[in-house]
Amino acid sequence: METALPNIQLIAILPEMILALVACALFVAEPFVPLEKKESLGYFSIGGLLLSGFSLVFLWGKEISTFNGMIAIDFYAIFFKMVFLSISILIIMMSFRYIEIQHINLGEYYGLILFATIGMMFLPSATDLLSFYLSLELMSMSLYVLTAFMRKDPRSIEAGIKYFLTGVFASGVILYGIAFLYGLTGTTNLTGIHEQLAGQDLSSSPTLIIAVILMVTGFGFKIAAVPFHMWAPDVYEGAPTPITAFLSAGSKAAAFSVMLRVFITGLEGSHDTWWQILWLVSVLTMTLGNVVAMVQTNIKRLLAYSSIAHAGYLMIGLIAGNNVGLTAILVYLVGYVFMTLGAFTLVILICRKGVRGDQISDLRGLARTHPLVAATFILFALSLIGIPPTAGFVGKLYLFNAAIQGGFYWLAIIAILNSAISLYYYFNIVKVMYMDEPLDAMPLSFSPALKVALSIMAFVTLFLGLYPEPIIRGAISSVKIFL
Repeated sequence: METALPNIQLIAILPEMILALVACALFVAEPFVPLEKKESLGYFSIGGLLLSGFSLVFLWGKEISTFNGMIAIDFYAIFFKMVFLSISILIIMMSFRYIEIQHINLGEYYGLILFATIGMMFLPSATDLLSFYLSLELMSMSLYVLTAFMRKDPRSIEAGIKYFLTGVFASGVILYGIAFLYGLTGTTNLTGIHEQLAGQDLSSSPTLIIAVILMVTGFGFKIAAVPFHMWAPDVYEGAPTPITAFLSAGSKAAAFSVMLRVFITGLEGSHDTWWQILWLVSVLTMTLGNVVAMVQTNIKRLLAYSSIAHAGYLMIGLIAGNNVGLTAILVYLVGYVFMTLGAFTLVILICRKGVRGDQISDLRGLARTHPLVAATFILFALSLIGIPPTAGFVGKLYLFNAAIQGGFYWLAIIAILNSAISLYYYFNIVKVMYMDEPLDAMPLSFSPALKVALSIMAFVTLFLGLYPEPIIRGAISSVKIFL
């Protein structure tokens, strides 16, 4: 009996292969690079990311299904791959000065960022639950190590352990969900699962309900949704600040990129089951995130709860499940990435030797000593709240519109009220910067790369608020695969 050879087109994973080669080269070269020249490894990493991005040109406009239907290349996958490459480039640019101050200027740092990026880039291409799971683990394993990278800082070690334990638990829950779906449908392919659920009318099956609950729980841990958010504040506080930004922007965007594949493609037939669960989780997430953020004195913990709240907003698009909702998720994620990275850059700027710079009190009088930096933070705060003319306003406008079009009026009202609550804690930081007396002439940890990164973040946040049409068109083209 002849066995058919698997359908493999290596060009579909060319961007990931380039990053893998660059990452391996970093690990090999690291011992031979003097400490004072470690920064060159960071620029080498950025070069690899740019080359990987350039290779996407060879995939543009193509629709490829390879590795026996486990990996797909379409405009949706390419859209997210560009987002993840952009995030990683900005994270490395943010890191140069920080890792020098914290004495963690090691080549492994950049290599692990690249491996995490490879996992992220595979996720939106995963059309099989097994390829999705392997991609998720590649991303997660790299992030566990990066979280604990400041090995002489007890808080970083504690954060790494907490993230590892909760991450492994979440992965196990997702794996159980995959097992239930396979047992019910006999396949792990998302299209096959959809066909089996539709053909056999299994929408009310207890096994399917259990599988959906397990998948929602596992994804809930990954995106830090309530009540699966417990790890986020401690991990965000203890991890190196650029990695905290990477977790907040990169891993959240990666999780949502595959959630759309799983729920809209594979589990579309059980929409009536999972939208009700997600509705409750969304309301709890955005409400608890915003309310608890109001009493935080640590900026990283405040941004952690803010990130939790934004996960609640993003679920609105998935709950609505319509074209506007799916488009809104992509539009909002792009804006969220740049405004969140920008907010964390402020923490990096005030970090200096012996000072982590993550207390709100560390920002006292910043507007008097560095007015341009304070004004830039106001831009990011306005976007995180959802006030025009910023990227955050456009994203929330689309999300709330999707909820209204889908008939989820109460969900839209609750989301708007939560956005109003967020005004308090963001402008509390602004008050400290503009109205409190500075303790001293605060030195900021600027580097040329950090200045460029901050300028890019501010420009994109404002540009997408004033002229969102290009990103909206890209998002509409990307979600056509679900229609």
